[in-house]
Amino acid sequence: MPAIKVRTDMMDSKPYAPGLTIEEIKEKYDLDTVIKLASNENPLGASPMAQKAINRHAPSVFRYPHNGNPRLNKAIAQRTGVSEEQIISGNGSDEILDLLVRIKANPGQDEVLTYESCFSMYRLMSRLCAVNFRQIPRAEGHKQPLKALAAAVSEKTAIVFMTSPDNPTGLAVTVDEVRELASAIPEQTLLVIDEAYIEFARPAEKYDMRGLLNEFPNMVLTRTFSKAYGLAGLRIGYGIMSPQLAGYINSARAPFTVNLLAEEAGIAVLKDEAFFNTTMDVVLRGRELYTKEIRAMGCEVLESQSNFIMFKPYPGNPEKDAMEVFEALLKRGIIVRPLKSFGLGEYIRVNMGTDSENKTFLKALKEVL
Repeated sequence: MPAIKVRTDMMDSKPYAPGLTIEEIKEKYDLDTVIKLASNENPLGASPMAQKAINRHAPSVFRYPHNGNPRLNKAIAQRTGVSEEQIISGNGSDEILDLLVRIKANPGQDEVLTYESCFSMYRLMSRLCAVNFRQIPRAEGHKQPLKALAAAVSEKTAIVFMTSPDNPTGLAVTVDEVRELASAIPEQTLLVIDEAYIEFARPAEKYDMRGLLNEFPNMVLTRTFSKAYGLAGLRIGYGIMSPQLAGYINSARAPFTVNLLAEEAGIAVLKDEAFFNTTMDVVLRGRELYTKEIRAMGCEVLESQSNFIMFKPYPGNPEKDAMEVFEALLKRGIIVRPLKSFGLGEYIRVNMGTDSENKTFLKALKEVL
């Protein structure tokens, strides 16, 4: 039987590599209890109000959702203080990022520009759309290279992607720094800021880019319900952009990509202030604890504005790989994220858990080190 042919540039594509699951580690190491701190999920689980909304609307799943999810868009607009015409909700913020590449970049002609050791979906989406993907080195200390990004933009640059707070470093850029970058980018180049972790940045006004949207119509912000709102399994995200750009996306996208239960859960969780506030308290308290305690163990810890930290367990020994720490923690029933796939083999990323999980992780890490 002849081999099935696909596009040549797709034949060597590698699939997205997610973090390990609890079930995988329980089976591999014969463990009864496993703590997962690898995927930046909400330590409190799902919002009680969202769970009730799912149960309440479960009998309606034989119906199609309202195309475009106008009720969800309205709730997001009210929460974020922008107009409904600026909101596009999607099947995770990944869908919004994908749609932006599809409608903006010309295959075989344009490019997507970002920096090294970033979220792998930017590359994957660009390649899928046959758009050239270009990365530049990070700045000193793994910071986002804003000035270098501006200098690297060419007439072929359709989109500049950046993440703030950044994954995997946790570093965030300020409103003033982004304003300077946006001012240096041509109007026809989209500046897309992935804000999946923006709710955790403090002080909020220093890092909140919404005020720049009126100054720069070519700026897009993408956000998610997967982290602060605890709905990673339902895949809900959204973009905030100019009404004109949102109109183009609405005209080109496939219908019904946000399912009915996801929409209802999203609307409900935006009203669950108690859940959101408790999440912030647990994460920010855990972030301070991690930073202090892991530094006390002799590790290098980056200043995070997210719900995770990135640390180097052996800062004095560049030859030593963080994988052995990762493996030793797995045997103790703790899943963290080694960053070899990001090109940062000396580092580990770990998200905040509950107070009890944090205590268990820190004790185990100290034993391993």
